[in-house]
Amino acid sequence: MARAEVSTTIKRPVEDVFAVIINPENNPKWSSAVLEAKQTSPGPIGVGTTGRFVGKFLGRRIETESEITEFEPNQKYSWENKSGPFPFKGSMTLEQIEGGTRVNSTFEAEPGGFFKLAEPLVVQMGKRQFQSDLDNLKDLMEANAL
Repeated sequence: MARAEVSTTIKRPVEDVFAVIINPENNPKWSSAVLEAKQTSPGPIGVGTTGRFVGKFLGRRIETESEITEFEPNQKYSWENKSGPFPFKGSMTLEQIEGGTRVNSTFEAEPGGFFKLAEPLVVQMGKRQFQSDLDNLKDLMEANAL
């Protein structure tokens, strides 16, 4: 099982940060790995909400369907892929701290096929990409661009 954890601090209230990261339509604005994202189930976002994501990882196009498995407003949400090239799940936890919000993001994957052969590279590149994406989220939110 490949696992990566990254974090950052954003100088914005936890409610603002959570509102941006939980909306799948915002993902392509701050995540270089996400080309398209949309909610596919009706109603407000919560446990059981599904989404479709098109992305790129290690130069390969990836399409996935995912479902939210945990949802605590302004604190945490977790998801797992229901389809895609390999099993993948992640979570984002938020904590209000003095002067902003601490964001921790954890990802676990069970690479198969091409990705299994490159598992050490998948972990290293994934961690680098996820950290870069969180840094981009921080920059955009602190500039009030999101």
